[in-house]
Amino acid sequence: MQNTLAQRIKTIRTERGLSQQQFGELLSVSQDNVSLWENNKSTPSAEHIIKICKIFEISADYLLGLED
Repeated sequence: MQNTLAQRIKTIRTERGLSQQQFGELLSVSQDNVSLWENNKSTPSAEHIIKICKIFEISADYLLGLED
C-alpha cells in the first residue's frame, strides 16, 4: 500500500501541473516533505491525507490504494 500511496500522490500532483513546492504550499508542508512522500521515504499524516482528499476531491480509499 505504501508504494501505491507514493505513486498516487505524485500522479495527483503531476496531473494538475503542480511542482512539489506548489503542492506542499497547498498542504502547508515543505517541498522536502512532498519529495519524501513521493519517494516512499515517509508517509503523510492522517491530517495531510484528509487535506489531499478534500483539496483534490478524491476519496481516501483511492489515495490509499483500496480502490481504483
